[in-house]
Amino acid sequence: MLSVRSLNTEYKSPKGPAVRAAQDVSFEVPKGVFFTLLGPSGCGKTTTLRSIAGLEQPTSGEIEVNGRAVYSSKSGIFLPPNQRNFGMVFQSYAIWPHMSVFANTGFPLEVRKSKPSRKQIADKVMEMLHAVGLDHLADRDATKLSGGQQQRLALARALVMEPELLLLDEPLSNLDAKLRDRMRYELKRIQRETGLTTIYVTHDQGEALSLSHEIAVMSEGRVVQIGSPRHIYEKPCNKFVADFIGSSNFIDGTVLGLDSPSGFWCVRTPLGDILVQSEVSLDKDSRVTIAIRPEDVELIEGAVDTGEPVNVLTGIVEVKVYLGEFIDFQMKVGESNLLSRAHPTLRTPEGGKLNIRMSPQKCVVLPAEIAG
Repeated sequence: MLSVRSLNTEYKSPKGPAVRAAQDVSFEVPKGVFFTLLGPSGCGKTTTLRSIAGLEQPTSGEIEVNGRAVYSSKSGIFLPPNQRNFGMVFQSYAIWPHMSVFANTGFPLEVRKSKPSRKQIADKVMEMLHAVGLDHLADRDATKLSGGQQQRLALARALVMEPELLLLDEPLSNLDAKLRDRMRYELKRIQRETGLTTIYVTHDQGEALSLSHEIAVMSEGRVVQIGSPRHIYEKPCNKFVADFIGSSNFIDGTVLGLDSPSGFWCVRTPLGDILVQSEVSLDKDSRVTIAIRPEDVELIEGAVDTGEPVNVLTGIVEVKVYLGEFIDFQMKVGESNLLSRAHPTLRTPEGGKLNIRMSPQKCVVLPAEIAG
């Protein structure tokens, strides 16, 4: 549905070389998919979105929607935003303060070249307001809406024109934490019900994981990894992705070789010898980094069941941080630290000893050349 190929965008700098905001960005988004561009500030995600929208003119590359080129450096094509039929919701919402909720929503239809009839506009506006739960506020002044309601109004205004593509640029960043959580579910529901292909930009990992069918992680203008939320989280391709998506423990080590009885690779680390899973063959004596999520560092007060290949360590509770739903334990293992996330029922005090169990399948090995 959406095809972005070899997209490059540069900004001239008054001093020094041009800033390369997007570098060789390529991805495909099938129809009906919620696709997220995720990364830290300055990574090129908003530049890429604005290039798709037609608000930025790239230096080179191609952008196609449903087989129609909206930008092509080779063919000299650059369609202005008003000819692309895309809906866009900005971080600021850009609500017109002098208009009612109804008028805000219907404005894109009022200014169309082929303007629908009054009844068609009214019917379509009320349909969209109903979809976002604002139909009962149609006559209210837009300025008298709450932050969450303004966000839904901006979404209704983008949807009313029946766009081929919906573009969302950090639309939840101005909301408080609880409202942001609620609006995630609203966005997900609306997107699933409309089946609208959506490109979403955020720096919030939680938003990306909870909303998306697919995620493209970006860093320094480049796409680093593309995959489903589960794949990105459980199988990061390098240290940057593992560190940016959630929390990870990173353990440096040296490959000893393949452990024949278990079928896993054995890596010598400051914590001891650890069995790890790797989708690629590892060279003996090569340096690697092991990534393991805190929730996969299992803490056990008693004996550890070793009926299957497993990594067993012993550590001392150095610091405990109570966070309601879970407790973060900083464990001292030899001269190293491991972060573990455990259920609040585990009450071992600071200074207490605990066994540590880590499944080799959860120990993701990152070869040195892509460890970041």
